[in-house]
Amino acid sequence: MGVNDFSFVENQMLMIIKKYFMQSTAILVVLLSLFISKVSAQDSVKNLTLNEAVEATLKFNKGIQLAKLDESITAANYKQTEAVYLPNVGLSYTAMSTNNPLNAFGFKLQQSIISQNDFNPALLNNPHSTADFITKLEVQQPLLNMDMLYMRKGAKKQMEIYEYKTQRTKEYLTYEVQKAYLQLQLSYEAVKVLSDALQTIKVVYNFTDNRFKQGLIQKSDLLNAQVQVTTVECNLAKAQSNIRNASDYLSLMMGNKVGVIYKADIPLTTSELTADTTQKLPFTRSDFVAMQKAIDASDLMIKSSKMSYFPKLNAFGNYQYNNNHLLGFGANAYLIGASLSWDIFKGNKTKNTIIIQKLERDKLVEQLAQQKDQSQLELNKAYRDLADSRFEINQEKVSVQQAAESLRILQNRYQQGLLNTTDILMSQSQLLQQRFALAQAQFTFNVTESYIQLLTSITNK
Repeated sequence: MGVNDFSFVENQMLMIIKKYFMQSTAILVVLLSLFISKVSAQDSVKNLTLNEAVEATLKFNKGIQLAKLDESITAANYKQTEAVYLPNVGLSYTAMSTNNPLNAFGFKLQQSIISQNDFNPALLNNPHSTADFITKLEVQQPLLNMDMLYMRKGAKKQMEIYEYKTQRTKEYLTYEVQKAYLQLQLSYEAVKVLSDALQTIKVVYNFTDNRFKQGLIQKSDLLNAQVQVTTVECNLAKAQSNIRNASDYLSLMMGNKVGVIYKADIPLTTSELTADTTQKLPFTRSDFVAMQKAIDASDLMIKSSKMSYFPKLNAFGNYQYNNNHLLGFGANAYLIGASLSWDIFKGNKTKNTIIIQKLERDKLVEQLAQQKDQSQLELNKAYRDLADSRFEINQEKVSVQQAAESLRILQNRYQQGLLNTTDILMSQSQLLQQRFALAQAQFTFNVTESYIQLLTSITNK
């Protein structure tokens, strides 16, 4: 094979490789575009206000839906106690057959088919198989059951307890979504601070790189600038991930699917709320009222147990057909009456039940008092934290201004060659830390304010 032949083969191989590369590149472009479109579709950005987040949470959150189901369960339990007033009605059909002398004669007697021949001693002692088909309607009507009346009142209190529990669940979830929204604002503030810092540090790095190429500074200065750029870039990536995390948590709170990146409508700011350490807890707070309702329900159950010592009065009656043929309606009869029953002694069971119920009631009273004291302690601490956060915000604002002015002065001196790179990087780090501290103080202030609202909320019932 000559040189021309080798050239021909080489050209053919190059054409095949080029064609394969073009096809692979086209496939790669298509796959890349699909991946990018999938990511962009998954991580769509949506504006979200705090009011929208709270409204969606109160409407679609699973915790509230579970609380409402508990409400429905207690309401259904309360409806069951209507049996105190309403009658029990039963309809039955019974078929029996016997050759027992007593029962066989009784069947015929109920069917009103007794004849003279049935008194034959031989038939009385050895009757044939006798059938009886009974159609019976039975009614039981409660008249006076004092223990059940108080038990019904206790069931109504239980229903009210869960209504207040649902309201407290809404208040707590409102606080949680406010805190999550503030976390989202803090994450965006962190991204803003880090982005500004990254731009400044890149300017310093470029200036340092130029001076290094000119041989005016050492390589260690350039490396320090590179480390600073890398550190800020890593922190920026974490801050952006925190935006995704806060958005996913908000989606979970609102009952939405994760994958949407929410954008806060306003930056992180603080209100003018001042600390008032003299404010007392409102005793009409929903969880306090729910606990008081539980105590009232316990009192009613104690009364119900005491009323079980008294007699119970109930009426009853039935109407029936008896026949010796299937689906027959022969003789009929009715029976009505009233029953007065009185459980005089149950082996001290009722007495000990009342003792246990009183102890449980006393335990609830102590728990309510402890909960109020603990909440008052938390409220006092929250107001002190609020005052500390307000003071910290004012101090950090001054510190940020001072650090920014210091960095501006040092940058001018650095560009004139009067400072080394370490000084300018330390000044930049100081400004970054102060801006972070200010954002964190504002976040703490707002979270504390929301917590105070949770502690001092009152029931609207």
